Amino acid sequence: MPPATQTEKSVNPRELHRRMTEGRQLRLVDVRTPGEFATGHVAGAKLIPLDELDAEALCRERSGDFTPLYVLCQFGGRATKAIEKLERAGVRGCVLLEGGTQAWVDAGLPVEKEASRVIPLMRQVQIVVGFVSALGSLLALTVHPFFALMPLVMGSGLMFAGLTGICGLALILAKMPWNKSASCKSGTCCSSEPK
Repeated sequence: MPPATQTEKSVNPRELHRRMTEGRQLRLVDVRTPGEFATGHVAGAKLIPLDELDAEALCRERSGDFTPLYVLCQFGGRATKAIEKLERAGVRGCVLLEGGTQAWVDAGLPVEKEASRVIPLMRQVQIVVGFVSALGSLLALTVHPFFALMPLVMGSGLMFAGLTGICGLALILAKMPWNKSASCKSGTCCSSEPK
């Protein structure tokens, strides 16, 4: 019979850490980009970026496995999407880490880091939004008022991201080559086949 934790939908960072220190068998999947993963991740987490997640393959692999699958990202939005994708494919026992890796860090829990020269994804978003907004404002003042649409679009995108937890620009930047190869040399990531 499957364990009671199979019906659990989410867990807070301190509870997950307690389970880890008890030596329980845990499977953790981090669906962030390799660059984000390299800046700090929960020990033992397997990196499978959301855009590379093969839910059907994972479902086949987990056939008959009732071990909870803890899914995390930076704040929880991408992990929620990953869980929806996994559950549609038939994967059972998915558990969301509430607040994601950021909540884990905020709770003062330990993270592992890897060497990376890639700027974290959210900082990349901030750089692009700031640059396009400043450029649009400058062009609106000096060339044509039409350029005021640039900061308007950027601001609207940020508002949408804040309200929904979905950042279209982050999704686009995550697909850029510099965000794909940040930490793959270790062999612990960039594979749609989890351990």
